[in-house]
Amino acid sequence: MRSWFALALLNLVAAPAWAATQCSTTIEANDAMQFNKSSIEVPKTCKQFTVTLKHTGKLPKAAMGHNWVLTTAADEAGVLGDGSAAGLGNNYLKPGDSRVIAHTKVIGGSESDSTTIKVAALKPGGAYAFFCSFPGHAALMKGTLSVGR
Repeated sequence: MRSWFALALLNLVAAPAWAATQCSTTIEANDAMQFNKSSIEVPKTCKQFTVTLKHTGKLPKAAMGHNWVLTTAADEAGVLGDGSAAGLGNNYLKPGDSRVIAHTKVIGGSESDSTTIKVAALKPGGAYAFFCSFPGHAALMKGTLSVGR
């Protein structure tokens, strides 16, 4: 028979693995300018939510780089327009752009990067867009993010 202490310890060890899976996701991008997800739902119980971008292609970032950018849906076009002029050195994002909620750096084939979002900064029911800001990529590489109710 297990003691209450041993059972409590098992629960502590098991809980973080479940919570980590629930409060994070991995999104893959490829050389065909595609994300493998078009929507992400963030559980409202998460304090933070981590998105890991994994480039499954082989091309370098200068030729087929990808990033993952989160804004409100209303800010997407403006961020893309300003980001294109900012160049690869700035990850195709205007430096200090307050409209950007979270983003990864631009990565090339076989690379990955992560970003963490404070869920309290997102509004349940809010309209959020994610996309790749590499010039021209957002036409295909985009999706929606929502917070569970």
